[in-house]
Amino acid sequence: MKHLVLATGCLLASQAAAQTPVLNVYTYDSFDSDWGPGPQIEQAFEAQCACDLVFTPAGDGAALLSKLRLEGARSKADVVLGLDTALMAQARATGLFAPAQVSADYALPLAWTDDTFVPFDWGYFAFVGNADGPKPHSFRELAASDAKIVIEDPRSSTPGLGLLLWVQKAYGDEAPEIWKALSDNIVTVTPGWSEAYGMFLEGEADLVLSYTTSPAYHVIAEDDDSKVALPFEEGNYMQVEVAAMTAHAPQPDLARQFLAFLVSDKAQSILPETNWMYPAVKPATPLPAAFDQIVPADKALLMSPEEAEAARAPALDAWRSALAR
Repeated sequence: MKHLVLATGCLLASQAAAQTPVLNVYTYDSFDSDWGPGPQIEQAFEAQCACDLVFTPAGDGAALLSKLRLEGARSKADVVLGLDTALMAQARATGLFAPAQVSADYALPLAWTDDTFVPFDWGYFAFVGNADGPKPHSFRELAASDAKIVIEDPRSSTPGLGLLLWVQKAYGDEAPEIWKALSDNIVTVTPGWSEAYGMFLEGEADLVLSYTTSPAYHVIAEDDDSKVALPFEEGNYMQVEVAAMTAHAPQPDLARQFLAFLVSDKAQSILPETNWMYPAVKPATPLPAAFDQIVPADKALLMSPEEAEAARAPALDAWRSALAR
């Protein structure tokens, strides 16, 4: 009799598990880390969706698109979370994404009308260092200094690609010259942001390519005000991070529900102090003072998705040529 009860219980549990839909979301490593927004986003969404939200980390932002392109229509991903405006044109051209028709009252520094890519946070790239360390305020000043920097690979990382476009936007035809001048400052190029920031924290570089909001993490989470982000005279390049539903999503209804949740007050309130970026929609709770903006509006640099795609290949060639040793 005990065996029959046990077998019946196992059968019912298996049937319940089989009836729970699974939403697969591809994202970047730091989003799904213990200290990132992933765990809180998962808990909050599962409380309303009657589903199992599964995050699959796949390196850094640009690596997500590469993974999806390799898998094609066979991918199990319902949503890809962590692309940005620099990758949108390339992502759209794959035909692997579908409109989700999600909109919100965005608090972005630019108008947003795209019906496929849903912005969930944004920020400005910056070199981050120690308050008592070197503080160059332009790329030329950085190249002329002895400061050692860690940057991310533009072929796998959205910050790395953002740096490429930042230099290109600021200097145009002079960008190859800037990269040649910077080559002696670069300690290493990492696959993604997590590796680069970790090296900086371990003292292996004076500066790391990160975000103007990165010091807010140290102030709020660690009560440490020793980290600073550097505004550059040329301006700082903007990043808007986006998520999108895949064209062959196994759970399209859940994918749309998740994207709508991502721009809800619940999710937007989680993101600032876990992903350490500005929310795409103004949350009901004001941001901490540590998020006060250090980049003036007239110093914000950005290429449209189409401009970024056109600039990417030649900028990458100049970068590779300069760093070849």
